Amino acid sequence: MAVKQRVRTLFDSSTGMAVSMGIMNVATYGFTILAAPRLGTSNYGALIAVLNVLMVVSVGSLGLQATAARRISTTPEHTAQIERAILGVTYRAALALGLVLLVCAPLINTVLRLDSLATALMVPLAAVPLTIMGGQAGILQGERRWAALGLVYVAAGVPRLVLGTALILLRPTAFSALVGVVLGMCVPVAVGWWALRHKRKAGRTSAEHSGRAILKESVHNGQALLAFFALTNVDIILARNVLSDHDAGLYAAGLILTKAMLFLPQFVVVVAFPSMSTGRERRRALVLSLSLVTALGVMGSLAAWLLSGLAMRFTGGEAFGEVEPLLWMFAVLGTLLSLIQLLVYSVLARQGRRSVYVVWVALALVVGLGLATTSLVGLVTVVVLVDLALFLVLLGVSAYFVREPVQDPPAPVEARA
Repeated sequence: MAVKQRVRTLFDSSTGMAVSMGIMNVATYGFTILAAPRLGTSNYGALIAVLNVLMVVSVGSLGLQATAARRISTTPEHTAQIERAILGVTYRAALALGLVLLVCAPLINTVLRLDSLATALMVPLAAVPLTIMGGQAGILQGERRWAALGLVYVAAGVPRLVLGTALILLRPTAFSALVGVVLGMCVPVAVGWWALRHKRKAGRTSAEHSGRAILKESVHNGQALLAFFALTNVDIILARNVLSDHDAGLYAAGLILTKAMLFLPQFVVVVAFPSMSTGRERRRALVLSLSLVTALGVMGSLAAWLLSGLAMRFTGGEAFGEVEPLLWMFAVLGTLLSLIQLLVYSVLARQGRRSVYVVWVALALVVGLGLATTSLVGLVTVVVLVDLALFLVLLGVSAYFVREPVQDPPAPVEARA
């Protein structure tokens, strides 16, 4: 019993959250590693392009998650009302987004040069479970139910690895790989439903947590995260349009390392966000989080530079060997993006508005300057320099707003449900 209790305590802590997200990231990373040599540069480039589009689409999911987590962590006495409202908004948003993307499937097929409408249709099919997972995860995150949230994240990675790899072995095409991804995305939704299956007793209610108010905040959060994820994924679209298919495939291989460096410290954002949402804990949480993410990024970037040959085994193997001298740049890019992600969530935690505009400006610069490049080196250099400038601006803004800890506002007078 003592061992069992220790295991429960571990997984219901921030350490357990790190382990769970580590499993998810390793599984997701493993899927891309196993897919690269079996699909070849052309099919692999198409797969990564679609996965990057799905990351952009996930802003709806992440916007709902941030809204739920922030509201529950700052007003826990309204948890029952927030949970009901979040789930209602989540289901409607998932259906609406799926329908919009279904209509846009031919456009996705053309822009990404997939030459396969069936492959493009995987985007709307994946969007529905992806969005539902966000609402569920936000509730668990706000309540700091790390064990249940950890299971959701594990379920988001392992089934993708198993199903996606199995389908690639049966038929090595981008379409087969994406079918596995879509099926895998349904598993965390089932886990989230199980974790939230018990209805809560009605507690305090407030107009502040109505469905309309939650939708409004989710849209704001979503557009902020849209700017960030568009910034993190627009370069692969640029690569497929300004570089040859071969060089675009090399760029996609380098992005494996970038995504690994971006998602490696993601547990820091998940655990820190509820604390960054409260005035008393905001400054300390941000400083500690930035320090940890920076340390992980420096170690990863040095490893990519000093052990580039070893790193190549995890970014596609010998077929993508031409990108090896640039792996350290892709690692630095991933570190910058992970730091920017943390600062963007800091903005969402304090419900900032104008700071988000800087991310949109950076996105415009990457597109404008990226379209003028003609080489793999030129494109990755442009992206790194623009992201570095963005990080420094957001860091300065965040340092100004969290320079002194503040007290959370008193809860308004509410009526009992």
